[in-house]
Amino acid sequence: MEDERKDGAYGTPQKYDPTFKGPIYNRGCTDIICCVFLLLAIVGYVAVGIIAWTHGDPRKVIYPTDSRGEFCGQKGTKNANKPYLFYFNIVKCASPLVLLEFQCPTPQICVEKCPDRYLTYLNAHRSQDFEYYKQFCVPGFQNNKGVAEVLRDGDCPAVLTPSTLLARRCFPAIHAHKGVLMVGNETTYEDGHGARKNITELVEGAKKANGVLEARQLAMRIFEDYTVSWYWIVIGLVIAMVMSLLFIVLLRFLAGIMVWVMIVMVILVLGYGIFHCYMEYARLRGEAGSDVSLVDLGFQTDLRVYLHLRQTWMAFMIILSIIEVIIILLLIFLRKRILIAIALIKEASRAVGYVMCSMLYPLVTFFLLCLCIAYWASTAVFLSTSNEAIYKIFDDATDCPVAGKTCNPETFSSSNESRLCPGAHCQFAFYGGESGYHRALLGLQIFNAFMFFWLANFVLALGQVTLAGAFASYYWSLHKPDDLPAFPLFSAFSRALRYHTGSLAFGALILAIVQIIRVMLEYLDQRLKAADNKFAKFLMTCLKCCFWCLEKFIKFLNRNAYIMIAIYGTNFCTSARNAFFLLMRNIIRVAVLDKVTDFLFLLGKLLIVGSVGILAFFFFTHRIRIVQDTAPPLNYYWVPILTVIVGSYLIAHGFFSVYGMCVDTLFLCFLEDLERNDGSAERPYFMSSNLKKLLNKTNKKLVES
Repeated sequence: MEDERKDGAYGTPQKYDPTFKGPIYNRGCTDIICCVFLLLAIVGYVAVGIIAWTHGDPRKVIYPTDSRGEFCGQKGTKNANKPYLFYFNIVKCASPLVLLEFQCPTPQICVEKCPDRYLTYLNAHRSQDFEYYKQFCVPGFQNNKGVAEVLRDGDCPAVLTPSTLLARRCFPAIHAHKGVLMVGNETTYEDGHGARKNITELVEGAKKANGVLEARQLAMRIFEDYTVSWYWIVIGLVIAMVMSLLFIVLLRFLAGIMVWVMIVMVILVLGYGIFHCYMEYARLRGEAGSDVSLVDLGFQTDLRVYLHLRQTWMAFMIILSIIEVIIILLLIFLRKRILIAIALIKEASRAVGYVMCSMLYPLVTFFLLCLCIAYWASTAVFLSTSNEAIYKIFDDATDCPVAGKTCNPETFSSSNESRLCPGAHCQFAFYGGESGYHRALLGLQIFNAFMFFWLANFVLALGQVTLAGAFASYYWSLHKPDDLPAFPLFSAFSRALRYHTGSLAFGALILAIVQIIRVMLEYLDQRLKAADNKFAKFLMTCLKCCFWCLEKFIKFLNRNAYIMIAIYGTNFCTSARNAFFLLMRNIIRVAVLDKVTDFLFLLGKLLIVGSVGILAFFFFTHRIRIVQDTAPPLNYYWVPILTVIVGSYLIAHGFFSVYGMCVDTLFLCFLEDLERNDGSAERPYFMSSNLKKLLNKTNKKLVES
């Protein structure tokens, strides 16, 4: 390797210190102010959670509510046996009020089951069907009024239509018969005034109501797939974990061979993917409808439709071919650098072998992150459901002066508003509130998201400092492993919490601020999509790109700053500056060694994820069977496949992150070693014999380590 610049443009190189023998044990607390701020923020976060849990009610997310704001199907309530919501007049759900108030301006009640027949109130009023009809009237309805009064007061619906369930709500069962839209066996329906109308009006209202709940229907189907396939998903994730552990164990003993085998396997996996795409492309030749283009087909909720198009498999084949060519070209041009990266991986393998408990530390990080996610998610749900039931006056007449105003359903019948608008009724509108707490809900949600980012980044920083301290202890042991301290991982963890909580909080705070700004930019971008302002869109794109780059740079700088904190015990700013200058003084080594190593780790992740993903694809598409068992029937077989793929990547990333942190730590220590020492008897190199051979370095008058 060629020597880097040693001038003062990027600080002064480290000088020889005869007292330095690795991570400093006699250190003091750093960035105490940030530590205090973190503790105060956590106290405030707990207070926000308590307030949210006091006012919130998660049942509002799960169960629909009737016109009085009472839950349908909730145990312990009078609607416990009535889990479904029924709309008196579904056509009114097409009203603009739905978009403003998020509630259909029609009476809604909880029912045991949806209507299964076509029936009008006029026909049922004096017939034996009235008992059946009565269950769809308001609770406590007594048949002591005339037909006109019942329909005027909204005590019963004017018409019942055969309905189907969608997200626990009853919607008309609309279908086409010989090109005619029908509900049940009817092509017309009768409104509340006895007039017959074409079913198309009802269809349009139902379509708009259904459109609001299409996303929820998709979510329910996905949830159903998870309920029947979770067992196999867990098995797939366990296979990924075993493969990751096996790969790392083999990498410890056969690093060079495993790296080249890994490269070949990734190329073969991509090659098989290209072959499979070609076979599917050829198989669809001549099939009806297979030549339809993706543009003509448009977006479809059922993604399986795309797999019946030749163009889909052609696109997959082209993408995989491009990836294959790029990987092969990179391997050709970086083959010499790969040998250097293999040496670093071997050294990291030795370090992990002497600190084997480091392989279990990702479980600690995963557990702490789960706590952060659980607290954030539960607090967000309780905050979003802590509003109170708001009732408003609804009236079909357009000249009602009090329509839209808030009301009290218990006293509305005797109020002045009911006398001003005899046909109006006080109905549950939405959940909200006018108190200071309700006005501050948006700010509390932002604070909840910000604290999640801060704490999650703190947990990740704690893991990085802990691993860096343990691996630095290995590197700076002159006689390995005899000079390695006892319990290096636990010692590094204790030092990080005891002395550097403030520094970790400082680095995590900077990153959290950038991340919350990115979230706000995404929110603004979604709001500006409807606006036809090209300059605003261009500016938003530039801001999103800049903050994305800033986040990546801060993550890189924080990672190396944490390594310096683990070694020297300095504060965050000093550590970040020293790490940055050290890397800039050795920028070529950083570019080729560090990034080539990251690339090799990425290939390892792709091998594990690709192998498990292919196995999941063949299993959930019923192309292979495991003994007597086979995959369960699914609405979307891509749901468990994507879950297994994403989960496998996260598992592989967790195990490879230990190796990655080890390589980065050894690399920084290696650069420090080159600057501090010269191989003489007074200033010997601490690097292993393999690295010294690789760089043609020797220790004079000293036994090789």
